[in-house]
Amino acid sequence: MTLTLEAAYVRCEEITATEAKNFAYGIRLLPPPKRRAMSALYALARRIDDVGDGNDPVDRKRVALDAIRHQVAGVAGGEAPQDDPVLFALADAARRYPVPLAAFGEVVDGCEMDCDGTVYETFDDLAVYCRRVAGSIGRLSLGVFGTDRPAVAEPLADTLGIALQVTNILRDVLEDRREMGRVYLPSEDLARFGCAQDASGPVEAMAALVRFEAARAEGLYDEGLRLLPLLDRRSRACVGAMAGIYRRLLGRIVADPEAVLSQRVSLPTWQKAWVAARALAGVAA
Repeated sequence: MTLTLEAAYVRCEEITATEAKNFAYGIRLLPPPKRRAMSALYALARRIDDVGDGNDPVDRKRVALDAIRHQVAGVAGGEAPQDDPVLFALADAARRYPVPLAAFGEVVDGCEMDCDGTVYETFDDLAVYCRRVAGSIGRLSLGVFGTDRPAVAEPLADTLGIALQVTNILRDVLEDRREMGRVYLPSEDLARFGCAQDASGPVEAMAALVRFEAARAEGLYDEGLRLLPLLDRRSRACVGAMAGIYRRLLGRIVADPEAVLSQRVSLPTWQKAWVAARALAGVAA
């Protein structure tokens, strides 16, 4: 049975709603064509993440990531594989919008850094990783949103993506260490605050480090959100909702940094919906 384009997009929207719950609040604020295109972008990004976070041996992960590189290159060359709903929808989205598909290669590069067990000595080193796995998504999304000033908007989208990723890192510091054996916090910062290089140590020291990194993220949000006036109303609402949800999450982390050392911190559903509603009304959350 031949897959229809409508069915392909429905599958991408299901993936986004299930796997990218925070982003889904913002994506829902877009008009249907842009909403579908964004769901295709996020569905492929999730596929890449799933490879990196999976349990396969590193060599098999590399094979899978290389296959995704070739698939994206095929889509960029005009292929639209109807046996794969994500690639089929992505191909249609790329025909409709100037999506820089090559940026998916950066997402794969970042995933390979995870496979390599990369250690980040400085925050600048970490920013390279964040730019690849999250800033690239900001630039891909900008292709769907559209802007009259791409030279100004692209680096701002990149910066906002880094802010979101740093927030993720702070939220998941315990989970990353215990379940993935990964440490993203910069080595020099861990040492500066008297923490072990495996991101453990005295609770007070780790809490101080979390606040320090959160302050960096706040500065990145301040800069990245200068993107909003460069977007149309619905795209501005989408970005405002996504960033607003993550910034409120960051605020919760700052208010109780010890919490992320024992559990995964999140926002209640009602608060996410409230942030999205305010973003649609043009009010910063």
